[in-house]
Amino acid sequence: MCGHPTRHDLPYSRFVLFGMVCALGAAVCFGTATVLQAMAARAADNGEGGEAALFLRAVRQWRYLAGLALDGLGFLLQVAALRSIPIYAVGAALASSLAVTAVVAARVLRVRLSGREWGAVGVVCAGLALLGIASGTEGDRSGPTALEYALLGVALAVLLLGLAGGRLPERGRAGLLGLGAGFGFGVVEVAVRLIDSAALPDLVRDPAAYALLLGGAAAFLSLTSALRTGSVTAATAGMVIGETVGPAAVGVIWLGDRTREGLAWVAVLGFLIAVVGALALARFGEAPAPAPVSADAA
Repeated sequence: MCGHPTRHDLPYSRFVLFGMVCALGAAVCFGTATVLQAMAARAADNGEGGEAALFLRAVRQWRYLAGLALDGLGFLLQVAALRSIPIYAVGAALASSLAVTAVVAARVLRVRLSGREWGAVGVVCAGLALLGIASGTEGDRSGPTALEYALLGVALAVLLLGLAGGRLPERGRAGLLGLGAGFGFGVVEVAVRLIDSAALPDLVRDPAAYALLLGGAAAFLSLTSALRTGSVTAATAGMVIGETVGPAAVGVIWLGDRTREGLAWVAVLGFLIAVVGALALARFGEAPAPAPVSADAA
């Protein structure tokens, strides 16, 4: 589908390495894009006009455009990774984009990371290293036919959740919307695996293609609503759980995702470590404001 190497082109270990590099590359792209877009949005926020005016001012800045370009490149790398290694490995790697955002924000925005947060960055890296050691190639099963329609159903539910976001009870709203966004991004991950052909006539007839588009749009809507109306930490924590645990289970149960022989426990441990580390960095789901400059430093 994506022009990436196949198992027949590369030895097993090199094929897995290719997939992990693509997944980590996607995380770097997404994490860096978050900081660039945050910088552009703050520079454009002069208090004039509403959301649309802010967006038009931001999109004229090179940082915002660079962020969009990185998002596009990240998505292509994500697709290549999903067609190479199991969903559980890709999901954990994408969650590590929070670690990238934290490190870039510390450098560029001069955000102060606590010792606990620097430790969490190291924990994420350790978890991904274990996953890289234990991961196999992606499964060779397409799953039951009903799976594609189930993805459509989940995507529609996430869309309805996002549309109703402002009317949800304030307590727990951000976490619920974030979880919904995670499910939407998870739909995208699974749908990529189910699409067999990128030819337009095949895509038009493929329910998975519609699930991918609807799931992605619904996820962004829910996440935007979550970040706008509640805690960034709660929203991001919900998103990390939704986009990692569910898709990983689908990959193992229905799509044939496996680990290297005898290393299932290493993969499970690495997955849990990476996700827990990402949860500890949940406040970086939206790049934080720059640290205030003290009078002494001014």
